[in-house]
Amino acid sequence: MQQTIYLAGGCFWGVQGYFDLLKGVLNSQVGYANSKVESPSYQQVCSGATQATEAVEISFDSTLLSLEMLLKRFFSIINPFALNYQGNDIGTQYRSGIYTQDTQMLKEIKGFVENLQKQFSQKIVTEVSLLENFYSAEAYHQKYLAKNPNGYCHIDLSAALKEI
Repeated sequence: MQQTIYLAGGCFWGVQGYFDLLKGVLNSQVGYANSKVESPSYQQVCSGATQATEAVEISFDSTLLSLEMLLKRFFSIINPFALNYQGNDIGTQYRSGIYTQDTQMLKEIKGFVENLQKQFSQKIVTEVSLLENFYSAEAYHQKYLAKNPNGYCHIDLSAALKEI
């Protein structure tokens, strides 16, 4: 069954590069989630004025990659305690978040995060909410690390090949 989720975990290049390596991911595109400005540019998002976050729209086959496993994978590559940064990427556009348009999926995501929180004393600050909007990023951002294998990435892409 095909499902769609939107994940924000710092620079969207690395998040997309990581998930594109996973069996069950059907398609992905990078963009800007929950912007207060219609069709924002990268420069506008970086200014903080849009309140958008860099995110990746991921379509996946839930019979090959369950929502639970997808979320485990996501939390293995982000710092869920970091507010408005991931790695060397600093700013509100780099906050971590999980967004969906599906209210049932949202309930499952919230349950997953609540259970995960029980394992930590530090508060998880990853946003979990319904997606308000998603605007595709400029073409040069799409599949950036596939086109630029030596490009900057705060995520260890080889981790996608390991069992968790």
